[in-house]
Amino acid sequence: MIDQLTVFLENKKGRLAALCRALGDAGISMHALTIADTERYGVVRIIADNPTKAQSVLSEQGFRASLTKVLAVEVPDVPGGLAQLLEAFELADVNIEYAYCFSAADGKAIDVIRIDDNEAAEAAIQSIGYRAIASEGL
Repeated sequence: MIDQLTVFLENKKGRLAALCRALGDAGISMHALTIADTERYGVVRIIADNPTKAQSVLSEQGFRASLTKVLAVEVPDVPGGLAQLLEAFELADVNIEYAYCFSAADGKAIDVIRIDDNEAAEAAIQSIGYRAIASEGL
């Protein structure tokens, strides 16, 4: 499991830039960023090299930021790689709350997944020869 930074952000011009500038000025590198939006606000999810420091920096600057445990799975970056993982979760009766992906080195992708049963998910991952990775592996 890794820590994901979750930020509730007003849907106003310049807010995302301010968030990114705050992290950049603090020397925090983002590996991935995704946004789910509504009319009034967005939910920004970030995988950063130092999520604890990122949460502190953003909180100090008035952003609503929290840390969430998510699963990061190394998946072959080939057609059907993600489908194989999701099918293993389905067979193990693991519910996925949300997910997003980003490319990594050496023909791999990292799939970040919020799930409801960590133990069953870990077993499903191992059953297909994939591996969960820790923050240091990013």
